[in-house]
Amino acid sequence: MTEPARFAGRTALITGGGSGLGAAIGRALHAAGADVVLVGRQPEPLQLLAAELGGRAAWRVCDVSDPGSVSTLADSLADVEISIVINNAGIAGPVAPLTEIDPEEWDEVFAINVRGVYLVCRAFLPSMVARGHGDVINLASVSGKRPLIRRTPYCASKMAVIGLTSTLAFEVGPAGVNVNSLSPGPVDGARMDRNFRLEAERTGGTYEQARDTFVSRAALGRMVTEVEVGAAVVAMLAMPGLCGADIDLSAGMVA
Repeated sequence: MTEPARFAGRTALITGGGSGLGAAIGRALHAAGADVVLVGRQPEPLQLLAAELGGRAAWRVCDVSDPGSVSTLADSLADVEISIVINNAGIAGPVAPLTEIDPEEWDEVFAINVRGVYLVCRAFLPSMVARGHGDVINLASVSGKRPLIRRTPYCASKMAVIGLTSTLAFEVGPAGVNVNSLSPGPVDGARMDRNFRLEAERTGGTYEQARDTFVSRAALGRMVTEVEVGAAVVAMLAMPGLCGADIDLSAGMVA
């Protein structure tokens, strides 16, 4: 079987699918033969990516933190056999000491990063269980497994996703549904560039010094890329025995 046909006949739903990691995952799955449904809160990036991918790509607007919105999404796809769900939607949340974070800020992070995973799984798992097969990959983060100063809601939410994943795997695994999580480390791109500029301003150093100090913590001496995250999702889906696992993809940042 050729690479583009690996997931032919399967449809993947990708939340947060209009940009960043979601877009990279959408491109990777589409290239591997899957039909993709790109989901997000803003229509424009979804439309652009669907047009870029061409055939076998659709899009839907949905707020994954809202039960009514997720229910509408599921209803709109009632005639589509969604056999892959990628829960990628998430927000970074506030950057501040815990004592300075408002409850509303804390709740917003958990509403999207954790409640969103719950609601999407709740909507699409029953049909997978009924068919006796399916795959769910939840995007967690290495920040759920190691300290990240002044980012308590984000770190706590990603640890919650890992816990949700491991337990859900035992609930639906016997029905033939694989549930796993992928924990990327820092991803090379605009967001990390901004972080390095801010760190350089804070310390009085240069952008290059801030970046070099950061990547020196990784075994490979670099960050991962969006393309690598997309490839990791494809690889995980190609491993039928993988269930209840959390896969670290951090260039050795945890180590």
